[in-house]
Amino acid sequence: MSEQQNNTIGRMATLGVAMLVMLSFVGVGMVTVGASGQEDGSAQVRVAHLSPDAPAVDVLVDGSAALEGVEFGTVSDYLELSAGEHTVTIQTSENETVVFEGNVSVEADTMYTIAATGEVSEETFAPEIYVDDFESPSDENATVRLIHASPDAGPVDVTVASSGAVLYDNASFPNATDYASVPAGDYSLEIRPATADNDGEVLTTVNVSLEGGTAYSAIAAGYLSPDDEPADTPFEVLLATDSSGEMMGTEMGNETTTEM
Repeated sequence: MSEQQNNTIGRMATLGVAMLVMLSFVGVGMVTVGASGQEDGSAQVRVAHLSPDAPAVDVLVDGSAALEGVEFGTVSDYLELSAGEHTVTIQTSENETVVFEGNVSVEADTMYTIAATGEVSEETFAPEIYVDDFESPSDENATVRLIHASPDAGPVDVTVASSGAVLYDNASFPNATDYASVPAGDYSLEIRPATADNDGEVLTTVNVSLEGGTAYSAIAAGYLSPDDEPADTPFEVLLATDSSGEMMGTEMGNETTTEM
């Protein structure tokens, strides 16, 4: 067997282990599962592929295709799953090689974003789970958090170009900030290396449009310097709508307010 084949098999094994852990994380706060394997209520779960050099995968739940061809940069819609245990299968889209199959548990009345982060080539591919616990904003405001998923970007500050207001301070890979409430509208955001005074040299500027009454996750993904990395996946900010999922009837906290 060639060295290239060995490396490919090793990377797929790493992906399989990471996916197993990722789906196991869905069971954080597991409910007690009865004989039927199901409990009353449901959870909202979405998957984000944020690993810039990992292959596309398909996800099957209880034998039925839930997600197909999940590639880098994809953030799925929320999937409603009944609370309790489900059989989940993950396979590569290219040749349907099964990299994980097993039972996972989800907790009722909870919204999750489960993200594949890091790099397969550097053996840092790992799952992260984020609980989407935001308060629904007023019609005049939006609420937004930052998920730092760019593996070659250090801690960053995010400022508003027009005013210099600091939106996020010292956000680090692979973490998510708290949600911040801001006036709805169009913004040009500056991403800078984190400094004590939030005045580092601007690395890149991104434009976002935020609608009133909506919650978002702004996901920093890809490589700031793709020419120096194992995949040509340039940096981008993905704006995912968190409030597209069915609301659970309660408003959950972790919100700060920023004047823009």
